[in-house]
Amino acid sequence: MPYHLPPADTLYPVTLLDGTPHKGTVNLKNAIDHPRFEVGDHTYASDFDPPQDWANRLAPFLFPFCKEMLRIGKFGQIAHGTRFIGASANHATRGASTFPFAVFNKETILGYQPDTRDITVGHDVWFGYGAIVLAGARIGNGVIVGAGAVVRGTVPDYAIVTGNPAQIHRMRFSEGEIELMNALAWWDWPTDAISDAHEIIEKGSPADLQAFARAHGL
Repeated sequence: MPYHLPPADTLYPVTLLDGTPHKGTVNLKNAIDHPRFEVGDHTYASDFDPPQDWANRLAPFLFPFCKEMLRIGKFGQIAHGTRFIGASANHATRGASTFPFAVFNKETILGYQPDTRDITVGHDVWFGYGAIVLAGARIGNGVIVGAGAVVRGTVPDYAIVTGNPAQIHRMRFSEGEIELMNALAWWDWPTDAISDAHEIIEKGSPADLQAFARAHGL
């Protein structure tokens, strides 16, 4: 039976056996409306207690007036409990105290943000249960973030990171295979091609995916 990836504009991409949509999983792009939160097609988030405001649930300190951005690429997979703790949550640390005096004055609250670093996440990144991503994190394509990991800094493409602070457990592919995967960029293929290739994307090697791409002129 042919496989068809749900359209990118679908809000609830998982349909239960009785035909009803599973409201605990959303295509995140269609579930948020936030000027500081950008997300690519087919990136989904799941939660056992689905919120009304998915942006606030995932990034509770990211307000519309914040100076940083949260950017997540295509085909991301975000498990329950994942949180993005961005720059707006941070206090100044260079003075005698970290107390945020400006927050308690209506004349200065909007101008107070000592940290403005963005969080940037590549394509096809899997965040395990309860992962935490901190301000300034730059997470590459194909990364797996283990359950409960606390991520800061730069994570290279196709790394598996675990622990607090998150450290590279191992790389998923060789250096040459990673270059090939980034060159193939399957997440940018037409939806029909991705649907046709889904078993190779799930189970095949980078070489298998390259062979499919060549055979289909991708």
